[in-house]
Amino acid sequence: MRGCSVRAIWILNRASKLVFSRRFPTVERQWQQACKKLEEQAAPSSPSLKYLPIPMDAQLIQAFHDRKQREGSVAGCGIRTPHSEEGSDSWLDDLITRHVISLQLESNGVAGMLWPVVLHTSGTYQILILPLVEPRHLLAYEDLCHRIDCGGAVTLEDTENARSLSTILLGLPCITGALALAKVLGEVVMGEVAEPEMYINTASTMGGLLDTLAGGMGLSSIGAGISGIGARAKPVTVPVAAAATAVAAAAATATSAIVQGGGKGLGKSDKDAVRSFISSAMPFGTPLDLNPINLLTVRSNGFTSQDGPHPEQKQPAWKPYLYRGKPKMLFTVHEVVTAALYDQDNVADIITLGGQILCRVDLEGLPDITLPIHCPNSGQPHAVTFHPCAQVPEHGADKLTVTFSPPLGNFVLARYTALPSVVKPPLQGFYQLSMVSKNEGAFLIRMKLMESWKPPLTLDNCSLTIPFPRRRILAVDGVPSYGQVVTTEHSIEWKIIVSGRGHSSKHNEITFSGTVKFAPESVSGQASQYGSADPYEESDLDAEALANNSFEGAEVGDSGAEPAAWEDPFCWEAYNYAKASLKIVGGTMSGISIDPKTVSIYPQISKPPCDFSAQVTSGEYIFWNSLGRYPQAAS
Repeated sequence: MRGCSVRAIWILNRASKLVFSRRFPTVERQWQQACKKLEEQAAPSSPSLKYLPIPMDAQLIQAFHDRKQREGSVAGCGIRTPHSEEGSDSWLDDLITRHVISLQLESNGVAGMLWPVVLHTSGTYQILILPLVEPRHLLAYEDLCHRIDCGGAVTLEDTENARSLSTILLGLPCITGALALAKVLGEVVMGEVAEPEMYINTASTMGGLLDTLAGGMGLSSIGAGISGIGARAKPVTVPVAAAATAVAAAAATATSAIVQGGGKGLGKSDKDAVRSFISSAMPFGTPLDLNPINLLTVRSNGFTSQDGPHPEQKQPAWKPYLYRGKPKMLFTVHEVVTAALYDQDNVADIITLGGQILCRVDLEGLPDITLPIHCPNSGQPHAVTFHPCAQVPEHGADKLTVTFSPPLGNFVLARYTALPSVVKPPLQGFYQLSMVSKNEGAFLIRMKLMESWKPPLTLDNCSLTIPFPRRRILAVDGVPSYGQVVTTEHSIEWKIIVSGRGHSSKHNEITFSGTVKFAPESVSGQASQYGSADPYEESDLDAEALANNSFEGAEVGDSGAEPAAWEDPFCWEAYNYAKASLKIVGGTMSGISIDPKTVSIYPQISKPPCDFSAQVTSGEYIFWNSLGRYPQAAS
């Protein structure tokens, strides 16, 4: 059974109250027939599977509540503990069960399991998707839930001894489709329907499309107004035809009201918006087009006699109507660097790099674009995934050639991970904090900026924040060697480079030392802010586990430290860190680039304006306190 078909969809709010549900009888009939066929063909000694219909809404809510009580939270921890029950998701000891869950049900005297149920959280909503699988997959999962060894290693073999949860999911492409559907539904419900954002290099002075847009939009004033921790150059969406712009605005208007009253439910107009999307995207339970922008455009504009392609050309599903207007092309490579820096001889620093190639090709008709992507040997991309419109005919040592028929608007052509071609990270150094008393600490930060980095790569924005989520700051004494310091009630913010000012080589090495004084701790202050701020997710540790928990080598004042919820592992009171936020323009860390002059179009036309920009931003860029405790993955 290939592809993806969905038996049912449920949307719950943060109080686990059902706000929307939809069943697909056509798909459910296929499941019923498959169960009946398996029961008829099953041998007397082989396991059988009786048909379990889709539960009523009240039964589904109760089963979901029971699972939350059994697993400890909505998603569960996915790890087998002494409290795990045989037959539960955590019994498999696999983190995948945080996203692909099972529900225990009983209907008409028949007890059974509802699996696989894809769980996706979007804002204050929980989205449950039940895709159609073959009965043998459900039987295999039920068997795993009662095995002591949690299944064998991940292999391509589907034998009983080698079977594992990952092996089962490898044969279920419907899981990927259900996850994609859940993500899009979350965007629709939260009013986040939008095209991928294209970033424009506002410093370009070479003419062409970028300068035209920069002059027309006043981008020079945008960059100057951004500052603070996590500041980013404001993304600018390249203007399109008036019809497409109106559709995007209509999408935001139609769904923005859903965010209000997220804990209560969906209003009539909000439910109509969800129903409209489902009826257009998957009218009989099989997703056809999950792009809300395309669906809204078709409903708003309809089709005319001019929208059809040439009789000899086949119009792809990702381009339901043809573009009309001024031709232009824009390509952007956006990479995100994450790091965990320990400043320890026995612990290696961890640096990862991921990126995506974003495109916008506004050309009339159905042209094919050939795009050579330069990939240096030191930054060869790994785990590359492409948009369905792309083909990869050539993959050389230092070049990757992609041919694609572009869809409408902004889209992500490819996603990848890569090894940094620059050996050293853009921001390196150490952070130290030592508590000299229960309410006072001394800290030292020493950093090197862009060491061994060469132009045209430029550090456009850089800042560092030290959070103290459980302590209230009274005073900070200290002046950095460069930049400015802003203190809030629960954090120290060091603005090293403000966007637009650029980085000077005179300040490659910077330091910041001082002391921080906290307000005396109260009894209520010991409670986990992260565990109680959002009642939507409970802590995964019960009271007995917390009472028996102890931290060895904790700093002074950490004796009452409590772990936060599993969903936010960076908020342990005994752990202390500094988080960097940076932006680099002028190129990429991997060295991947695109030369606009090498882009070709078929059938050949006069080449429209074509521009390329690249940038690197930071993800979770963490400096762990080298004098305190830090999390480390076992190797």
